[in-house]
Amino acid sequence: MKKFALALSVLASISSPAMAEGNAEAGKTKAIVCSACHGVDGNSMIDMYPKLAGQQATYLEKQLHDFRSAAQTGGKEGRNDPIMGGMAMMLDDQGIKDVAAFYASQTQTQVEVTDIPELGEQLYMSGDVARGITACIACHGPQGAGSELAGFPAIGGQHANYLTIQLNKFRDTSRNNDLNGMMQDIAGKLTTEDTAALSKYISSLK
Repeated sequence: MKKFALALSVLASISSPAMAEGNAEAGKTKAIVCSACHGVDGNSMIDMYPKLAGQQATYLEKQLHDFRSAAQTGGKEGRNDPIMGGMAMMLDDQGIKDVAAFYASQTQTQVEVTDIPELGEQLYMSGDVARGITACIACHGPQGAGSELAGFPAIGGQHANYLTIQLNKFRDTSRNNDLNGMMQDIAGKLTTEDTAALSKYISSLK
């Protein structure tokens, strides 16, 4: 909770300078190589890969910069992923903005999720005070839309399997590019049952 409060205070004190915007039309062309995993419009049909359609452009930019940084430093910085590192290395800064703008301009497809675990809803909406687990709604909102200003991504409607994979990576710290380690801290307190239930609930959000 202290990390969450600190992050918000820092973000509130920063005024972002004007930056060049991405060109979604140019990004559509540059993103063709991404379609095998993420779909032509950013709606991946393979549940181990994320849906990028409708995701915040600034979040997508950060992830691409982090993938590229990891590839350039042998995994010492950024977000290490052998496939995405290679893809990000092919993009310059403007290319990253263009690809992010394209995916942000697309609409996420929705899939009906049944048998939603009550545990998942409980953790998302209320967390678990006894275990020090902050409610997901605090950062990602009631429908999982996140907050672009604060850097919290949209997660509602995402593939449950992808969410589970990422929570597990945060838990074992193989993914560590989260703000102030907030996701690592929370995921480290989740059980395997918690993670599965939470992922399925988030996937059901519209």
